[in-house]
Amino acid sequence: MTIDEELTILEEALRRLKIDYDAFFGGGLKRPPQDGEWRVQSLVKKFSDGRGMNYAQRFRYNAIAQRYAIFSDLWRQKTKIKEEGYRRQQDALLGIQGLRHEQETAAAKELAAAEASSLDRVKSFAVLCADPSAEADRVRELYNTMIEARQLAGENAAQAGNFDSFQAFVQKKTEQLRQQHNCSAVEYTLDIDNGRVKLKAKAHK
Repeated sequence: MTIDEELTILEEALRRLKIDYDAFFGGGLKRPPQDGEWRVQSLVKKFSDGRGMNYAQRFRYNAIAQRYAIFSDLWRQKTKIKEEGYRRQQDALLGIQGLRHEQETAAAKELAAAEASSLDRVKSFAVLCADPSAEADRVRELYNTMIEARQLAGENAAQAGNFDSFQAFVQKKTEQLRQQHNCSAVEYTLDIDNGRVKLKAKAHK
């Protein structure tokens, strides 16, 4: 199983864990989803050193790990309230619906900050291509980072097409710019403008 496939499993496990915790706090589950928690924790720890991961995979992993850390802290606080019992009816309501408004707002701000940090990393990302047909790893890294950036920006990542069509586009663009500018390679970067992810290419001599 590839790293990308395992990261997809981690994303799905985190999504499932959030659903289960929502059910627990809503009264649909009697116990916290400990099995799901253990599974997510194991996968997060497995990739924590970033060994064997390229830039796009590290970027993807960090975004997932940040979301999990924020959710985990929120779940811990909610579980504490639920387990300690409630002195008033209002407290019970808080235990079911979540923490106080300011705590929920703080969590939302942390998530927004994490996403902003991830987008900043996107803007500093760059790949040099001289012959994309022989540099599949670089093109794959560019493609994966672009997909992650689109997801973070709230765009439909599927509109980017599959990897083969993207590689063909990069190949054609690289050949075109190398001929026009008589350069040795083309530098590809990503930018976010008004919530839209844009792929930029410029001659690199």
